Amino acid sequence: MMSIESILTTIHNGFDEWNRKKAFSGVYSVATAEQILFEKACGFRNRSEQLANEPTTAFAIASGTKLFTGLAVCKLIGEGKLSLTDRIWDILPMDLKRIDKRVTLQHLLTHTSGIGDYIDEEAPDSYDAIIALSHKYPVYLWNDLAYYLPMFDSLPPKFAPGARFGYSNAGFVLLGLAVESAGGQSYQGYVTERIIAPNGLNHTGFYRMDRLPHNTALGYLEDGDTGEWYANIFHMPVIGGADGGLFTCAADLNKLWRSLFAGNILSPHMLEVFLTPHVPRGKEEDGQHYGLGVYQHRKDGQVAYYAVGGDFGVDFFTAYFPREGIVASALGNTEMNTWPLLEQLFGILL
Repeated sequence: MMSIESILTTIHNGFDEWNRKKAFSGVYSVATAEQILFEKACGFRNRSEQLANEPTTAFAIASGTKLFTGLAVCKLIGEGKLSLTDRIWDILPMDLKRIDKRVTLQHLLTHTSGIGDYIDEEAPDSYDAIIALSHKYPVYLWNDLAYYLPMFDSLPPKFAPGARFGYSNAGFVLLGLAVESAGGQSYQGYVTERIIAPNGLNHTGFYRMDRLPHNTALGYLEDGDTGEWYANIFHMPVIGGADGGLFTCAADLNKLWRSLFAGNILSPHMLEVFLTPHVPRGKEEDGQHYGLGVYQHRKDGQVAYYAVGGDFGVDFFTAYFPREGIVASALGNTEMNTWPLLEQLFGILL
């Protein structure tokens, strides 16, 4: 196990090497429970106004939201309002059309449902498909989860439930609808009242794209022809849903991980179930698994838990390393790939 001083030096050198072109726009933070080991805020949260990103700036985290959805479903399971074996057809009061009647909450939470996906990230033409989808379903109308259903409920299944891991955005939309059914309120309301507020996540929320609060970053894309940067507001749902779109900051993610492992979000039993490696991702020897809404990297008896996200003008990861008690988060408001930073952490902390 490396000393804190050695970890800090390696992280600092690694960030400088990765960011040698000074292209990163966002916040990268690495902290123990006692102190911030490393923190960099680069670029602008608002380019036209030249407002700089700060350590406290909130960023969209795209599919990082699935971590919160997994926690919300597991809270309801712990309260006896849902169970992993519940079939989604038995929970929701609507016709789910071509969605396999055998699909359970466990299938959805572990990306093993095989349902057709409105954003199929396994497809080679996924980028063009997303653009076409936003033209058919204008993003300013994506206000509630039921609006998503026509985008995928008539699609054919990709594989039988439980056959394999197959990343699914639509599956987490269904989980959000299950939260609404069992929780008696909107998905966003449930997550806010039961996870965000009680754990003091003060700069975290499902902020509307047309009403972003102070010190919240716009996402940016670069025009390939002109080199100009433009905001992602016409590419993102007006408000985030169960599969993506939450905004948060580095300090709140630090609080979230520590609150989770302190037993303040889930019961001891449900925390164990949530963190269990339910399905492998790739070859077993690679050490990559998925729990119930959380990724896991296992090596030499150690484990890191993490969530990732990427979208138009968004790049994100957050990770917790239990042995060292370290939380690391990278929140970017461009599409610069932060994965090498996470891989470096795997290399030095596992």
